Amino acid sequence: MYSQKKYCTKMFTLLLVSAGLIALYVLRNWYLKRPRCKSNAKLHGKTVIVTGSNTGIGKTTAIDLSRRGARVIMACRDKQRAEAAISDIKKETGNNEVVSMELDLGSLQSVRSFAETFLKSEFRLDILVNNAGLMKGGKTKNGVGMIFGVNHLGHFLLTVLLLDRLKECGPSRVVTVASKAHEYGKIDFNCLSTHKDLAVGESDWALFKKYSHSKLCNMLFTRELAKRLEGTNVTCYSLCPGAVKTEIGRYSSFLWCMMSAPILSLFCMDAESGAQTTLYCALQEGIEPLSGCYFSCCAVQKVNADAKDDAVAKKLWEVSETLCGMS
Repeated sequence: MYSQKKYCTKMFTLLLVSAGLIALYVLRNWYLKRPRCKSNAKLHGKTVIVTGSNTGIGKTTAIDLSRRGARVIMACRDKQRAEAAISDIKKETGNNEVVSMELDLGSLQSVRSFAETFLKSEFRLDILVNNAGLMKGGKTKNGVGMIFGVNHLGHFLLTVLLLDRLKECGPSRVVTVASKAHEYGKIDFNCLSTHKDLAVGESDWALFKKYSHSKLCNMLFTRELAKRLEGTNVTCYSLCPGAVKTEIGRYSSFLWCMMSAPILSLFCMDAESGAQTTLYCALQEGIEPLSGCYFSCCAVQKVNADAKDDAVAKKLWEVSETLCGMS
């Protein structure tokens, strides 16, 4: 009797575990089944810039745009990795109009140099994809927080320097990759004034908070940019790609990587799935009236109060201009 009861208990436990695993598998597949960009747009004769395009979402975005016939400028810091990615893209798409230009978003001088070189050598700019991002401590070459400097400030300066060319080639678009992490973000202007950073601290948690703040910056920047572009033929959008297996956490501590690895492997999409909303914002016909909005899953999304605070967005623009030496 005892052994039979023990056997039944084991079988019940096994059934519960099996049911849990099946439910987890179904939930995972449901979550990872994301909408896809269905635009059939062709881009022959068009020029696009994609920052951080030698890996992950950026590379996948570059592949898709290249396949549609665009001239793709891969704006990357690591020239060797960019050249390797270009070789892959040319083989996969058959489009030889893929070139790299060195861009270190952590250096305002590099951003200016990139813009100058681009404007002298390229005569069109139809789509600018601000894709690059990182979660790394330290300071940029200009003394601002690394995450703030790369994720927001470098892209801010790059966009502003290229705006006239975008206007000349309209209709054109600016697409900035943000994140759902913006919901945990705040803009502390006192901290920016004192430390040239969005927060203090270098722990993994502190870096995540800085990352969240920087993603809120991306959204507020897009919102203010849309206001400044009213009456032009340029529109702009921010987006969340979803949880994607990329190299964004490559600078995180070993402990953080070990803790996050099971979650990433179970619930994170591949780069192709993660790039779909970027492509939607870059290509989808008819979304021009939604300039300044935030997208996810190939659809416009509601945002919290912090992400649509026009006064904070305007102040962030002005502070960014000052930090870039533009005012």
